[in-house]
Parts: sequence; C-alpha cells; structure tokens
Amino acid sequence: MTNLATESQAGKASGDDAVQAEQAVEDEQSAAADTTESNAVNETDAEAPADAETADSVEPADAEDSPADDADAESASEPEVETESASEPEVETEAEDATPEADDAEEAPEAEADVVDDAEDAPEAEADVVDDAEDAPEAEAALAPTADLSAEPATAVATATETAPADGSPTFAWAPAEPKPKKKHTAIWVGAAAGVAVIGLVVSSLVLIAPGTTVAGVPVGWLTPGAAADAIEQRLAETTVVLTGAGEDAEVTGAELGAAVDAEALADAAFAQHPMWNPTAWFAATDAEIELDPAAATAALREVTPQLYTDPTDATLAFDAATASYVSTPAVAGAGIDVAAVQGAIQAAFEAGETRVQLDPVSSEVPADISTETADTTVAQLNGMLDTAGFYVGEERTVPIDRATLAGWLTVAPDPENAAYDITADKAAIQAAVDGLPAAVNRPAENGAVITNSAGKVLREEAPGISGREVGDTSNFASDFATQLATGNAVFETPVTEVAPVVSTFARTVEVDLSSQTATLFENGNVVASYTISSGLSGTPTPTGHFTVNAFTRVQDMGALCYNPAAVNSYCTKDVPWITWFAPDIAFHGASNFRSRLGFPQSHGCVNMWNDDAKFVYDWTARGTEVWVHA
Repeated sequence: MTNLATESQAGKASGDDAVQAEQAVEDEQSAAADTTESNAVNETDAEAPADAETADSVEPADAEDSPADDADAESASEPEVETESASEPEVETEAEDATPEADDAEEAPEAEADVVDDAEDAPEAEADVVDDAEDAPEAEAALAPTADLSAEPATAVATATETAPADGSPTFAWAPAEPKPKKKHTAIWVGAAAGVAVIGLVVSSLVLIAPGTTVAGVPVGWLTPGAAADAIEQRLAETTVVLTGAGEDAEVTGAELGAAVDAEALADAAFAQHPMWNPTAWFAATDAEIELDPAAATAALREVTPQLYTDPTDATLAFDAATASYVSTPAVAGAGIDVAAVQGAIQAAFEAGETRVQLDPVSSEVPADISTETADTTVAQLNGMLDTAGFYVGEERTVPIDRATLAGWLTVAPDPENAAYDITADKAAIQAAVDGLPAAVNRPAENGAVITNSAGKVLREEAPGISGREVGDTSNFASDFATQLATGNAVFETPVTEVAPVVSTFARTVEVDLSSQTATLFENGNVVASYTISSGLSGTPTPTGHFTVNAFTRVQDMGALCYNPAAVNSYCTKDVPWITWFAPDIAFHGASNFRSRLGFPQSHGCVNMWNDDAKFVYDWTARGTEVWVHA
C-alpha cells in the first residue's frame, strides 16, 4: 500500500543525504563480506517475517547482499511509491530503528551489518530488538519509493518511524538519518589484554621466586632475588632481643648487634632451587646461618645493660733494670653477656619468623684486650733483641749494644685495637751510636807472605793476610736501624767497603858449595845470608846434587851408637839442635856444642853450622825448599 507520509516528507531529504546513503550502503556491503556476519544475518532473516514492502524499481548495490526471492515477490504486490521529482533527494532508511521483519527486504546492507555487530558486541540489545518485534507485529516500516535511477546514480532509502496514536491506528513520521555507528571491538581488546597478561605471567615466572618459599622464616615468594635479599636483611636488622631478668628488659636489634647473613647468596640460591615456573618447587623452606660481630655485639649489649659488665685489666710489661731484662704482669679477665647465647636467640627467632625474642642473659668471661700470652710473647721478643743487639760486619758483632742502652732506645706501647704491642725506636738516640761506627769498624788491611819454590809453588804461608774495611755513608743508618728495631730485629748489618791485603811471595833456595865450605840462602834470586859450614869427611862425604827440604827436628841425639851400644864404627852426639833434613840421614844442624871451628870437612856427612845459623835455616826454609849441593 502507499504511505502518504512518505510522499509528504520526501522533500526534506537533500541530495547530499542520498550520496551519504549510497556511501553507507557500499561500506556496509564491504563489511558484510565477513563469513560469520553473513551467516548470522541469514539466520535472523529466516526467523523474522518478511513484512517490509520494497519498490520494484529499487535494486540492491551488491547482488550478494540482495533480499531473498520470496521477499521480492511479496513486495511486488505492494503499490509502488515514487518520488515527486528527480531533483528531490532520495530518502534514507534508518536501519537501527527498523523492526527485524524488514532487514532483508530493504536495500540497506547497513542494517544487516549493524544487527550482526550488535549481536556480537551487545547481546542484550539484540534481545531487546527481537522482543520489540514480537510485541508489535503490526508495526511495519514503510518503504519509501526510490528516485529515478537514470537521474541519480545513488539509490536513497528512507526509514519511517512508527508511532501509535490513541485510537490504535499506526501513524508514520520520517526520522532524520543517523550516522553509521562505529564497530565495537570489545572482544578483540579483551583478548589482547588477556594475551598480554599471559605473557607477563610467563615472563614474571622466569624472574620470581616460587610462592610459599621462605628463607630462615622470611617469606620471599613472588619476589625477585634482589627484593628477597632486601627483605631478608631488613627482617634481620629489625629482629629484637629483649634481655629479661638481670637485663631489666633492655632491647637491642639485630642491626645494633652487627648481625649479618649472606642475604644475596641466600636469595640467589632460593631462586635457583625454587623458581616460580616450577610448581614442584613451591612452598619450600631453607635455613640461614646468622653471624654477629663480637665487637659490635659487645658494645651494643654493654650500652643497654652496663650493670652486667665488669672491665678486664690488660697485661703489662716493663724493663727491669736489676735484671737488665723485660718482665710482664698477667692480665685479669672481666665479665659480660655471652654473645654466643645472644646469637643463638636471634638465630632461633629469625628461623621461626619472629621479630622479637626474649633472652635471660648468660654471663661469660670478657677477655682483656692485651692478654697475658701477648705480653709474654712480646717480652720474649724484646729479651731476644737485648741478647743480639749490635752493629754487625758479616757474622761478627763488631759493635755490641748494651742491654740497658737498647732498652733506652725502645718504646713499647699497648695496641688494644690489634691486641698487641707496638715497638718504636728513637732515631736520635741511635744516631749517637752510628756516629762512633767508623772508629770502631774501620781497619787497615794486613799484608800476607808465602814461601814458594823457584817454580812459584807455595810451600808455606808466612802471614795469612787480613782484609781491611771502611764504613761508607752512615746518614741513613739511624733511620734504617729504628725501622728494623720496630719489627723486633736488633741485628744491624753494617755495610762496609773491603780493603784487600797485599800478599808477598818469597821463592827461597839454598846453595851448598863444598869447595868454599859455605851455605848461601837466596830469596827471589837475592842473597839473604851466607854461612861457614863443615861438610863430611872423605869417608862420610856430603852427597852432591839437587835436593829439597823434607823434615824438621828441633833437637835429637845423632849417631847409631846412641841407639845401639853394640854398633861398630859408630858414634853418638847428644842434643844436636835445629835439624833441617834435605837428604836421607843428611841435614843442616847446629854444631856449637861439639865443634870449636868450622870451614873444613869434619862431619859424618851432615852440614855442620853454628847453632844460630842452623836455627835461621830451620825457621827460614819450608818443606820443599830446594837445596843444591855441589863441589
């Protein structure tokens, strides 16, 4: 049937509206290409009655989006409504306000897309539309006739809004065209957010400690190792020990006690053994060993409970002039709170997850800073220094230092912080001893002498030869010795310059001239002395040739008769002195006791000499001295 309201309101639409309608149709056709949305629209079309009427002259822009053939046949029975003139704008159908029955009969793909979008993004709105359609089946949208397709390339479709007057008869009025609603993407954004959350959960599981994990009672689950280390350290620092009983409820924290734990290593181990990504490692507990700084703990406990402490007395030492030695006085221990008991209490509280623990303080001995053992060890060191103090040249203590003098150089002071004694020396006092070193240390070289044969072989050392020495620059001796004494060493090696001795060599020989009855002594080719002798008689001659001195006898009896009373053709001469042997049974010796003259042969083969001359030969020659006897 013809809707007069359509004709009376058609002039209100403009040409621009027609163009917009055509553009909207094209956009919706593109959106309708989605397979899921098309299926949803087709199912809706199958359920809703096709009561809308459509003019035969209006054709859909896309064949795929055209209404069903049965809807076209039904609309053909309705009268055709035409626009008054080609110049008048085509009227656009408002899809959002239309009932579901007209969605496939209209040339409005936009309505199809909107219905699908509303079905996906707002199910409740879709249900409202369906309910409205079922409650008012009589209300139908009037389809406006289309403009001449030859005069205007775009097909304009208008939608009528339906109002119900008081008498119940439907009245139609044109509603203004509404802009195409934007598609909602709520599902997409929800899915993306869920994906990000999953990724974040996976990433966090790789860097967090497993839930339920504790380290010494400190919960570290859902934390990074760094945050876990901070939590462990903070818990330990805040753990408080309450000293009951004689402690008068004094309180001291782990931080004040110097409590420490390797929080970083514990946190790293907790993460390595109990990572969040491994559910089998969840809800695990590990222990931690706490250490207290004894000095810090003692200071903190003493500050809050001074009544429980008595001061110890350090050991002392001093130089005793009567014995010229150092002596010590023993230390006396004090009393205070047992730090080990406090450590055990804070350990137990920490592991139990408690931040406060009560402890009845246990008394323990507080040692002196300087113990008796330390004093005794230092005394032994100092007395050893007194025993060896001096300026040395090699192994020789050339300049000894008196014990009392060394003690006067030294200052021995206690060092409680290091539980030891500091030894220092007075450089100015040492300098006085250094100034006297040259006179005490310097000495000239002592020359030596050796006896040789004519070939230069040493036969005897006449003087050994002693090197001389001289002290060099002594400007740093006092400073160096003071530094050395501070280390406990009192042996100062004195650097000196050595002066080598001169060793003289004397090549000595003896010549015996039987024709002149003389013995001549040569040294390095020079005549030292010449003596008158008496050689052997013709029956007992002195042998000639080259010989060497081989033995020395200070005095003895000579002659076979002295040793064998039955000897025949023998003699015995008593107490012959200064005998120098140079051939078998032949020697130089003194004859003053039994000769009145010399200078002619009269002996039994030996070379007789006056006693003094024989002694000189005895002392002057050496084993190996060459003797030449000739006529």
